[in-house]
Amino acid sequence: MRDDRVQAQGSFQDGPSAAKGSVLQHDKLIGFIGRNYACNAQGWWYFQNGPQRVYVELAVTPFIWRLNDDLEVSAHTGAVAQPNACWVDEAGRAYLATDLGFGLVHSMDVPRLANALEQDLWTSQACLASELPHRFGYVLSPQAAQRAQGGKA
Repeated sequence: MRDDRVQAQGSFQDGPSAAKGSVLQHDKLIGFIGRNYACNAQGWWYFQNGPQRVYVELAVTPFIWRLNDDLEVSAHTGAVAQPNACWVDEAGRAYLATDLGFGLVHSMDVPRLANALEQDLWTSQACLASELPHRFGYVLSPQAAQRAQGGKA
């Protein structure tokens, strides 16, 4: 979570020295945000807090996928997803396209994904990371997009 003070210190993507904010640890707040996480028609991800829409600056993708030992896929929001395609970028990062959307496979779960690929349970396709937002219809920085559009949300 990034409050106004942390936001004023610069972008989340400004590198390792950038102010990242606070780690959320309150289960009910995490659940609330997860239940209200959505995307507008422009590909800007946000969570709805009553009348307030809080846009999310994405580090990589809209979702982070976790895989359990049975290869069930769930999002960082807790929602269960059905994968329909696997992608691997030029840096070796693995992604899944699912019925819920597109996301990065959590680094701790890549060995499970690799086992599934080795067993031909899923197949992977090569991709360029820079092409993924356009291909899968999401915007990494709604803030930058809004500036480019002259401040219109």
